[in-house]
This record gives sequence, C-alpha cells and structure tokens, in this order.
Amino acid sequence: MKITLDISKVFDFIPEKQIFERATAAESANIALENGTGKGNDFLGWLHLPSSITEAVLNEIQKTADDLRSKCEVVVIIGIGGSYLGAKAVIDALSGSFDNWTKKPLIVYAGHQIGEDYLHELSEFLNGKSFGIINISKSGTTTEPALAFRLLRMQLENAVGIAEAQKRIIAITDKSRGALRTLATQEGYKTFVIPDDVGGRFSVLTPVGLLPIAVAGIDIRQLIAGAVKMEKATGAAVPFAQNPAAIYAATRNELYKQGKKIEILANFNPKLHYVAEWWKQLFGESEGKENKGIFNASVDFTTDLHSMGQWIQEGERTIFETVLSVAKSRFIVEVSGAKTDMDGLNYLAGKRIDYINKMAELGTQQAHVAGGVPNIRIEIPELNEFYLGQLLYFFERACGISGYLLGVNPFDQPGVEAYKKNMFALLKKPEC
Repeated sequence: MKITLDISKVFDFIPEKQIFERATAAESANIALENGTGKGNDFLGWLHLPSSITEAVLNEIQKTADDLRSKCEVVVIIGIGGSYLGAKAVIDALSGSFDNWTKKPLIVYAGHQIGEDYLHELSEFLNGKSFGIINISKSGTTTEPALAFRLLRMQLENAVGIAEAQKRIIAITDKSRGALRTLATQEGYKTFVIPDDVGGRFSVLTPVGLLPIAVAGIDIRQLIAGAVKMEKATGAAVPFAQNPAAIYAATRNELYKQGKKIEILANFNPKLHYVAEWWKQLFGESEGKENKGIFNASVDFTTDLHSMGQWIQEGERTIFETVLSVAKSRFIVEVSGAKTDMDGLNYLAGKRIDYINKMAELGTQQAHVAGGVPNIRIEIPELNEFYLGQLLYFFERACGISGYLLGVNPFDQPGVEAYKKNMFALLKKPEC
C-alpha cells in the first residue's frame, strides 16, 4: 500500500483535461531534476538519498542514538528551519500524545527562535537532569542555534565537566569547514555530515532528521523504506498519469494560474500539525521568489473549523485546500450510550470516534467545495514510519517539480538573508 492522491474535487474549477495538458511540462520538469539540468542543480542530493543511504550509515546513526538514549533523561535538539522541523514533524506524528510527560529520553528543542524567557525556562528545566545536545548547523554561526548552543553547552559543561559533556554533544554540520566543524574537531564531538548538495528543508532523511528521530525511539529503517518506495513511484520514468508528485505539482500550478494564490494544508489528525509546519517551509522557501509563488498556510481540523473555518467557507476566493487524511487510526474508541441523553449524543452510541471524525472531514470537504474552494486529498493508510517516509518524499519530489513549473529555482533562499542583514547592522556586528 502507499499514500494516494485524489484531485477529482478540483475538476469543477479546472477541467481534468486542462491539468493533463500540463503532463509534458511536468514530465520535463521531473526529467530536469533527474538529469540535473534545471536551476539549483547543485542541491539535488536529496533526490536519490533514500535509495543510496547505506546500512553502515544507518547503523552508525542508530548506535549513536542508542548511546544518547542510555545516558540522557532529556535530549535537546538545536536547530532552525529544516534543521529541526523535519525531525519534529516525524517525532510528533509517531509519538504518543502525552509522551512528553512519561517517555525517556524527553526530546526538547532550542535554537528555533530568539526567546529569552524560553531559554531561561529551558535552562531551569534542565537543572538537575541528565541531558545531551544534538547541535545541527552547517556553519555554526546562524544566530538562533548558535546562541542556544553557547548557553546550553556551558550549562552542560558546568554540570558534568568538559570531558563528559564532550560525550553528550553531537554535532551535525559541514564535512570540512565552518565554526561548528572546527569546534567539533577541537572538542572531539561525535559528528555527522550535512551533505553539501542537500539544502536544510530537504534534509529530513539525512542525519539532520534521522538522528533525532532515532533518539526518539522511531524506526528510521522503515522511514527510509517508505521513502524508497515513493522515490520509485515518482521517478522521471513514471508517466504523468501514474506519478502522484507530478500530478500534485501540475494541479497546484494550474490553480495558481487561475487566481488561487493560497494553498491551505488541512489535517484532521492533531499529530500531523508539525508535518504541516515542515510542508510550509518546504514549499514557501522553495517557491516564494521573483514576486510569485503560492502562499502556504495550514489548519488543524476540526479545531480550526471553529475559527478559520468561517474565512475558508466565505472569505475571498483566492484559496484551495489540500487535505491530509489518515485512513486507519491506531486505537479504537466507541461512543457509549447514556440513560439520560442530556448531551444529545445517543444517536452516536456504538460508533467509533474515528468514524465521526471521518464524517466531519467529508462534510467539511463538501461544504468547502460548494463554497468555491477546490479540494485536493492525500490519504495516508495509517500513521507509521513507512507511510510517513512516503509522504515526506512525495512532498519533496512534488516541490522540485512544482518549482520548475513555476519557473523559479526551488533550491535557494536569497530572501532569507534580508532580515539577517538588518538585524546584524542594528546589533552592530563587526563588518556589518
């Protein structure tokens, strides 16, 4: 089984024929990815990453993860953007909803923002606990993670001594240059390499994502196996009509040309919240260039049906919706009958909570389509490592194809530097 794509509820807005007329362009974009002839072709290392990762690398990652798990009550993942979002997406999707209160090691995050209160509270939380650090940064000088690492490294060294701290700090960084690589060499930290040809937002299936995921006790081999399956299913040799990544890319671009400037990724499972956050970075940073590109937003249903649902139903008709649906839930919970039907729910007695949720999903889709919102649906058979690996790679491949259809380089991010330049000048950083 694999994840499936359904675009049938777009056809009231764009004829199926019109989308399939983009087949040649989408196939050409996919071939450009495969042959490395498109823009940003020096950042295509992710393309065949699933099928090329070796058992030796997976063993080394797992061994390091097991070592951290045995030593630490808490492991702090330091990184920003793609350096943490992919790992958090997978960990949150596949962990128990209340694991943060019970599971060891506890996974927490730092370096993904500049929050003084957050860092103080994290430091206070770590006092008296056995903790380790995974520091993810190609350069080692990106402000947010560098600040967090400086503070937490000192705290760890003060707590356990420099020699022990060196054993509890893992650096995931450039193979040969940069401040973090230099420090890791000096201090003797265990290191993993961020490949030169893989950008941060495409790095979840490198050690950047795999090591934190393994520390969380999640099966990285099954994650990779799912990605390998999707790599084959979306390859350049797969015809457009059978290639879900190409169809998704073509559909969203046709909607964009018709004035649908905003794509809302909606899910009906709260565990997928950070998958949506990862997706927003993947597509937003890849396509938002040259004064064009779809704006990426996300909602958690049914929660946000009681807030953003009004806007989606009746607001400006510049949106389309992509729904993530999980076919099979992990557990079974049924509604019980009550002698006094004060809440009016006896009509649901004997029905599963998941069935009710699915009817909410279908009813929402019907309402939104009737309200003028084209709807794409992606179904995941169930939430596990294998299918999540498929989903991650599906979006990565679709993003590359979609960027080329849009006519931009999907693998750079020149606009990200604008705020940094101003911030450094305001802070009077030397040489600014």
